Amino acid sequence: MGKQAKPRALADNEAKAVLRNLRISPQKLNLVAGLIRGKKVATALADLEFSHKRIARDVRKCLESAIANAENNHELDVDDLVVAEAHVGKGLVMKRFSPRARGRASRIEKPFSHITIVVREVEERA
Repeated sequence: MGKQAKPRALADNEAKAVLRNLRISPQKLNLVAGLIRGKKVATALADLEFSHKRIARDVRKCLESAIANAENNHELDVDDLVVAEAHVGKGLVMKRFSPRARGRASRIEKPFSHITIVVREVEERA
């Protein structure tokens, strides 16, 4: 007798992927996440492919993972998927010290962040 499975938090037509501990500030990551919010999956992948931001490669990987989850785990049609949510959360912040003038030191913060991408299957309107 095992533990009962936790009920699914998402709707039946949704799938998600989470990428944790990205070495970039949440503010910069949110710029890339805003680029794909609400778009069809094919358009979002193309936008991330040609984006000049360094973190776009990792966000693209997370989006591809969400698409694969939708296709393999939930039997959703890939052509009808839309990026329903792309939200960014704060991770840990490493504190480092850097030497400054006249023998002083100042603190440098190196933030990490998380991104969650939810894709939803929508029917085409006739």
